[in-house]
Amino acid sequence: MATRIRLQRHGRKNYAFYSIVIATPEAPRDGRFIEKIGTYNPNTNPATVDLNFDRALYWVLVGAQPTDTVRNILSNEGVYLKKHLLGGVKKGAFDEAAADAKFSAWKSEKEAKAAKIADKKAADKAADKAARLAAEKKANEAVAAKVAEKKAAAAAAQAEAAAQAAAEEAPAAEEA
Repeated sequence: MATRIRLQRHGRKNYAFYSIVIATPEAPRDGRFIEKIGTYNPNTNPATVDLNFDRALYWVLVGAQPTDTVRNILSNEGVYLKKHLLGGVKKGAFDEAAADAKFSAWKSEKEAKAAKIADKKAADKAADKAARLAAEKKANEAVAAKVAEKKAAAAAAQAEAAAQAAAEEAPAAEEA
């Protein structure tokens, strides 16, 4: 029996969420399936994948054919690398311990790259926040300077009006 590994759509309009399922080729996209092996959420940044690695590896080893998107997901999660390493073990190129060591080295390298990218994003976000804060402070200082200038002009006008009123009262007092 031929099987396919494919995505099954869930979620609302414009906010798709997918299950990674094993199904027969005749089954409709969102219809019956044999087994659910994970989920895929492309709405997050980066896309979130929750995969039962052992079951995915089993189905790939028994010949289930993935769709293009699922093949990329499985490849990014390391299922195809593990299949390749198990093929090398089967042929006698190296033992299982060496295969596990290669796989764990790949996994740790991938996690280090992901952590580096996350750190860079966090640093960029902090720098952007600091730049926006500095721009806002500069704008606030400019507004405060304008307000102080207006207050000074108003105080000067008031003082001038008071001086003028005093000057008008002084000649009136002298005439009286």
